[in-house]
Amino acid sequence: MSAPMSDLFSLLFAILVFPGGLFALCFGLVLKGLDRRLAARLQRRVGPPLLQPLFDLVKLARKRTLVPDIACKPLFLAAPMAGCVSMALAAALIPIPGVYDPDPLLGDLLVVLYLLAVPAVALMIAGSASGSSYGAIGFSREMALMLAYEGPLLMVLATVAVKTGLAQGGFVTFSLSEIVRYQQEHGAYLADPWMWPAVLAFLAFFPANLGIAPFDIPEAESEVLEGPLLEYSGPPLGLFKVMSALKAVVVLSLGVVLFFPTAPDGAAGLLVHLLKLAVLSLAGVTVLRTAIGRMRIDQAVLFYLKWPEALAIAGLAAVLALA
Repeated sequence: MSAPMSDLFSLLFAILVFPGGLFALCFGLVLKGLDRRLAARLQRRVGPPLLQPLFDLVKLARKRTLVPDIACKPLFLAAPMAGCVSMALAAALIPIPGVYDPDPLLGDLLVVLYLLAVPAVALMIAGSASGSSYGAIGFSREMALMLAYEGPLLMVLATVAVKTGLAQGGFVTFSLSEIVRYQQEHGAYLADPWMWPAVLAFLAFFPANLGIAPFDIPEAESEVLEGPLLEYSGPPLGLFKVMSALKAVVVLSLGVVLFFPTAPDGAAGLLVHLLKLAVLSLAGVTVLRTAIGRMRIDQAVLFYLKWPEALAIAGLAAVLALA
C-alpha cells in the first residue's frame, strides 16, 4: 500500500472507528446509560437498563421518517447528519494520552473550536427548517445560549494555548498533542492554582454545550416540547441522539486533555482516560441535572456573561501577567 493510501486509511479509521466514530459512539452511549441509571438512583427510582440508549437507537432506526409538509426537507434531513459528522471528526482530533495522537492533517485546537459549534447550529437549522413554532422558539433559545457560552470557551482555549506556547519559548500553540505532551512532562494544569479560573470556566461551559439541566432550555419538554426536535422521528431523530452521545465524549475528552491528561501508555492509559470521562460525566452532568432545576433563558445568558466570562478572562490575564 502506497504512503498516501496508507495515510488516507489511517485518517478514515480515526474518524470512523477509533477514537472517533464507532468507539466514541459506544462509549458515549455507555455514559448516557450510566447517567440515566445514577439519576434514577439519586431520585430513588429503579431506572432503565444500562443499554437503554442503544435500545432507543435501534427502535428509532426501525421507525418511519415523517417530514412536516411545511418543512424545508433538504435542511430538515441534512441537519442531524451534519451534527454527527462534525462530532465524529472532532473525536478524531482529540488525543488520548499515551494511546493516540491525532494526525496534524486533521486539524488542531482551532478546528475543534469550530466543530464544537456545529451541533448547536444543526439544532438551530433543525428548529427553523421544521416549520414548527416550538422549533422556532428552540432556535432562538439555542442561539442566545450559544452566544453566551462561546465567549468563555474561547477564553479558556486561549489560556491553555498561550500558557503552553509561552512555556515552550513561543507565544501560543494550538496543537493538542503538544499541550498533552507538555503536561505529561511538567505536570497537569489542574494542579496549577493560576489555571483554576480557566478550569472553573470550562466546568461551567460544558453543561450548557451538552444541553443538560439547568441549561436544557432550548429543548425544555415542559415548555417547548423538545423545541427543535419536536417534529423529528425515526432515523433522523436517532442521528440527533448519536450526535449527543458523540458530543458528550468530545467535550469531556477536551476537558481532560486541556487540564489533566497525565496517564500511562497503552491499554492502561486508555482505561485511565475512560475512567476520567466517566467520573467527570457523573459528577458534572448527572449530579448537576438532578440537583438543580432548569433556568430561564435570561438567567442562563446572564450567568454566562457574568461568572464564567469573568473567570475565563481572569485566567487568561493571569497567564499573560506571569509570562
